[in-house]
Amino acid sequence: MSTEPTEFAVWAPLPQRVRLQLDGAVHEMTRDDDGWWRATVPAAPEADYGFLLDDTTPARPDPRGRRQPDGVHGPTRRFDPAAHRWMDRAWTGRPLAGGVVYELHVGTFTEAGTFDAAVTRLDHLVSLGVSFVELLPVNGFNGTHNWGYDGVAWYAVHEGYGGPAGYQRFVDACHQRGLAVIQDVVYNHLGPSGNYLPEFFPVFSEGGANTWGDSVNLSGPHSDEVRRYVIDNALMWLRDMHVDGLRLDAVHALVDERATHVLEELAAEVDALSVTEGRPLTLIAESDLNDPRMVTPRAAGGLGLTAQWSDDFHHSLHAVLTGEGQGYYRDFAEGGLAGLAKVLTGAFFHDGAWSSFRKRHHGRPVDTDRLPGWKFLAYLQDHDQIGNRATGDRISAALSPGLLAVGATITLTSPFTPMLFMGEEWGAGTPWQFFTSHPEPELGKATAEGRIGEFAEHGWDAAEVPDPQDPETFTRSKLDWSELEQRPHADLLA
Repeated sequence: MSTEPTEFAVWAPLPQRVRLQLDGAVHEMTRDDDGWWRATVPAAPEADYGFLLDDTTPARPDPRGRRQPDGVHGPTRRFDPAAHRWMDRAWTGRPLAGGVVYELHVGTFTEAGTFDAAVTRLDHLVSLGVSFVELLPVNGFNGTHNWGYDGVAWYAVHEGYGGPAGYQRFVDACHQRGLAVIQDVVYNHLGPSGNYLPEFFPVFSEGGANTWGDSVNLSGPHSDEVRRYVIDNALMWLRDMHVDGLRLDAVHALVDERATHVLEELAAEVDALSVTEGRPLTLIAESDLNDPRMVTPRAAGGLGLTAQWSDDFHHSLHAVLTGEGQGYYRDFAEGGLAGLAKVLTGAFFHDGAWSSFRKRHHGRPVDTDRLPGWKFLAYLQDHDQIGNRATGDRISAALSPGLLAVGATITLTSPFTPMLFMGEEWGAGTPWQFFTSHPEPELGKATAEGRIGEFAEHGWDAAEVPDPQDPETFTRSKLDWSELEQRPHADLLA
């Protein structure tokens, strides 16, 4: 295979020496004053490489590596995103307003669990009236299957799904059918296995932590390059992979003490890219702050994101339809239909009101004269609200087909942007459970025990909680597409 002079660069201010290991050969790298190491050597287009940090072996994968064919512990393989022959030149994108979002997990959307297999089901989404396909995280994680929120190779695409080339084929196929693509990304933490970033640079803030582990360093020493690492990743999906938007996971866990929040900085750069690309680009926040400033334009003092999820809509509608009132559902159950009406007209239930779950006042009112309803996503089900139940039971397991239809009608006719979770359209009988495949036994055990502890706090029987590490937990969560032809599923879809 032919080679050409190629510059390899990595930001690594922590080690004193960095060497490039390229297809078995080792090359010295030169450091600049900002902590970037560089070397220009002949390399094949699909060469395997990694970095030797000081005396540590084996070589570590590239923090910005686009492909990890042997997993997150293996070498990085060069990948040129421009090599794909895109067929979507006529695609001009679509704005979120007036759209319908469909959330899916690649590994359980089809039996094969790949991008190519998912393409075979896209026509179903078109006939359903979907306009945006939202993928749960697909970046590199350790193991074979996972929800995606344990990612450590942010710039790579999980090889089991089809890698970056398969991802490009999927996006291309969506665009040819008029479907926009939203990619779920996680910038608030990194997964517990296969994370080599701390060996390169101070990716975590000193003494900072959130629900999932150490907080990403967004405002401490050396945070300029860490922020750049985050923002460049977002731009990569939108520019190189032709994605139309990003869903930003749990932005309330982004600890940023700077005058300009990283979300505001990201929104500004995405808006600029949108002009360059000539198509609308969407940023959707998952936030439990109930703060309308998330989606308020920057010129009006907000962060300038396009939209945000409304958990209050889900909680209120769920409580009304099911009668559940435990845990964080308590206020919504007590609010009843009046509470649901409040959410339908104001987006938030907790708009400064008392939250019994948080034991404090929570939220801020939405100025509905200035913020249109489409800036809030409404849903009866999503991956969290199903998967974080003890047995991962969908709401279809508790409601009659009639009540399911009521829930769907309210969701689809609300003033907000509706979102469906895969299989919801036919009242799927398969659960969506929390599954992992950590190769490390101790990590798998800790994950399972942690889940049991969480459910005990909500009054669920620990004995009912499936083992996340059991392969059957993953298999049970796959959609059964044969249900489309069966009653009552076919009746609900009709």
